[in-house]
Amino acid sequence: MPKYRKGTEPVPVPTPISQPFWDAAKQHRLTLQRCANGHMFYYARSHCPKCLSNELTWFDASGKGTIYSYTVARRPTSPEFEQDVPYVIGVIELAEGPRMTSLVVEMDPDAVKIGTPVQVVFDDVSEAIALPYFRPA
Repeated sequence: MPKYRKGTEPVPVPTPISQPFWDAAKQHRLTLQRCANGHMFYYARSHCPKCLSNELTWFDASGKGTIYSYTVARRPTSPEFEQDVPYVIGVIELAEGPRMTSLVVEMDPDAVKIGTPVQVVFDDVSEAIALPYFRPA
């Protein structure tokens, strides 16, 4: 049962390309991809978005970042989130550079500020999936 959301849906469906990300998340590890030329990125892809290299590796990220941008959803973005309002959808600039959209949890929606340091936390939403969210560091 999720501890950060009242609802249990939607749950991501891993693809062959994203499966390593979800496997790591289930172990409460945030992973990113890096190409042979050193470009780091998120979300999972088959080729680097900067140089198009397909020589990619996964690595453990620090899980630290700052709130780059956010919005407070006071009306649900879909019916599955109706029980959760209000909630914060944040764009997190990870310490490694890439930006990641996620929920910001353990923070009053009216107290969220751009530049707030955050740390990843995982929510085991099913036997196969743990979702990365971010809370104040």
